[in-house]
Amino acid sequence: MTFDPVLPPVALAALASVILALRAVALRSAARSGRWGVLRWAATTGALMLVVLAAARPGVDAERTADDAGAAGANVFFVIDLSADSAIADIGGSTRMSAIREDIDALMAAHEGDRFGVITFTSRPAVAWPLSGDAWSLRPLVDTLSPAVGPNAAADQANAAAAANVLRYQLIAARQRYPQAEELVYYFGSGAAQSTSPQSEFAAEAVDGGAVFGYDGGDGAARLRAISDELGVPYVNRAAGEPVRAAETGSADAATINESPPRTEYYWVLTSLASALLLIEIGLTVRDLRRTRLSDRAGR
Repeated sequence: MTFDPVLPPVALAALASVILALRAVALRSAARSGRWGVLRWAATTGALMLVVLAAARPGVDAERTADDAGAAGANVFFVIDLSADSAIADIGGSTRMSAIREDIDALMAAHEGDRFGVITFTSRPAVAWPLSGDAWSLRPLVDTLSPAVGPNAAADQANAAAAANVLRYQLIAARQRYPQAEELVYYFGSGAAQSTSPQSEFAAEAVDGGAVFGYDGGDGAARLRAISDELGVPYVNRAAGEPVRAAETGSADAATINESPPRTEYYWVLTSLASALLLIEIGLTVRDLRRTRLSDRAGR
């Protein structure tokens, strides 16, 4: 059994401590209702702790031989521009974001069995999905990607290189964890063509493969080409309706399906149990409220 937490272990431990402290306060009130009240308190507390445990993402890693350890599967990072430029509808009548989602879906299919990480940015970066082999859970996030809102997401505030530092640290962490795995980076953006903010340099080491996909053939293309040069990957100007070709999905080895069984994760079992316990508690609470109202009406 191994863990791949979505938050630092210290943060999860602190969250669990806070929950237990608050629930300990609620225990006094539950104890007044007798054994049934204590059982309901225990079920709700257990459900909350199951959610925290699920956030630690327990699972079982597939057994690998010494030659396969750390080599099977590539580390694939998607760097996605969510600035207002991505809402422009100039890709065959669809928005650039729609085209980005379709391209990511195609690349995920080409890299079946690999690990994926997602970094989004406007004028600031964010890790939207830490590196994981759980592609099934990532797909809903990809399907709901949409342009960000707010002043930092305005087209004149966009920074095409905003994600450079975060990407660099994510690559370092992935390299330490999977020292023999290939590193692929796919960048999706418009090059901040309408931005009036100073543009930082995309300082990054060359990776093993990937591509910079440009959805603006105008002023933003020059910045995107500079980013592709830094990463050592090709620049691809995306046109409406054109599929992502195999030559654009990194090296042949990186695109090869990982035949080793992926990591089996059990967070869904924990969240299912927690949901069941919480639904039972909600049902009991609604029942108690109805009984209280009926008693009040009868007393009148």
